[in-house]
Amino acid sequence: MQPLHVQLFDLTLIQLTNWRWSWRASVIVSVIAPVFMIVVLSVFAGDDNPEVLGYVLTGNMVLTLLMEGVNKVSGHFMFIRTNGTLDYFASLPVYRISIILATVGAFLVLSLPAVIATLAIGTAILGLPLNINPMIVVVVPLISISLSGLGAIIGLLARNPAETSSFGLLISMFLFGFGPVLYPVDRFPEIISTLSLLSPATYAASALRQVVLGMPDRIPLTVDIAVLAGIAVVLLWVVNSRIEWRGR
Repeated sequence: MQPLHVQLFDLTLIQLTNWRWSWRASVIVSVIAPVFMIVVLSVFAGDDNPEVLGYVLTGNMVLTLLMEGVNKVSGHFMFIRTNGTLDYFASLPVYRISIILATVGAFLVLSLPAVIATLAIGTAILGLPLNINPMIVVVVPLISISLSGLGAIIGLLARNPAETSSFGLLISMFLFGFGPVLYPVDRFPEIISTLSLLSPATYAASALRQVVLGMPDRIPLTVDIAVLAGIAVVLLWVVNSRIEWRGR
């Protein structure tokens, strides 16, 4: 077999070529909903509360990553599972983890234009000053990988494409609305604030607020990064164990 890094490079290119004609439309679709919500929520929030506006901006960045990571990855894994693509890859001299990491990496690359567009347009609409932390280059990939891992599990466990689409959308909207993603934590009942600590979107939003706007948060950035990394590792391990590979 070729070295792992060679496999990852080749398989990532294969995954990216599947989107070479449609990635522009995909970016537009992934940006429309978050930008629309930014416009609407900015009207209700007003311009006198930078904290709330910060939540609106970074919360919708999380929504963009949810749409790319959960919805599209779940649909992609359902497609390659039901159309024999996984069986084809299993017949090649490549590691199972290579195809998983390559798929996750490809969707990370595909999500970046939408995330950047949401940030740029949202900042212009809300008039918020950016305070970019260099750790953003760690935070955004970790968020994308952890959410893509969740999407992959949905695509592997769902029974058909319709079920995949429904579960992906349901879980994305639940994570987006459950806890301090779009609104400050003090807007929620205490039980919701506590239970939201079980959601990866909570740590994603907290980390983005700190690395994009420099906003203080109840969860330290190091904790956000550690939790997101742990979630990513666990979910990718589950995906690896669920994929049938050469008779397994």
